[in-house]
Amino acid sequence: MTTPTTLADAIGEDRIFLRLRAQDKPRLLQELARRAGAVLGIPAPEIAAALAAREALGSTGVGGGIAVPHAQLPALAATAAFFVHLDRPVDFASIDGKPVDLLFMLLGPPQARAEHLSLLAAGTRRLRERPVADALRAAATPAEARALLVATHG
Repeated sequence: MTTPTTLADAIGEDRIFLRLRAQDKPRLLQELARRAGAVLGIPAPEIAAALAAREALGSTGVGGGIAVPHAQLPALAATAAFFVHLDRPVDFASIDGKPVDLLFMLLGPPQARAEHLSLLAAGTRRLRERPVADALRAAATPAEARALLVATHG
């Protein structure tokens, strides 16, 4: 598997979850791990542990209703991106104290650190563009959300 270099390479419609329900941050991370594990063929507990370890370093809630949970997993051959729009915002201990309803999650192998950081920055920038965030909140299908995410990133 080749290492993705653009958001278009890293995210497919099967990695976009719209109107996901979550009661709180821990349960949300567990659900994301379960869904990512199903797509990637990696045990959900392994993903959940990696995400929890990263969150223990500090919240990935970047403000404006956006979080970018990410982790490195040796079991992965290539970086994988996921987008989530929650049906209701949850407290994510974000830097601005506001709850989160948009998430860009990135999981990658440790050996692809440069690509991981580049894709993480690209996804974060995209969600922080107010018109894009507003459109993502209104997206009706995974295809529509994906088109918004990758519009300027290949």
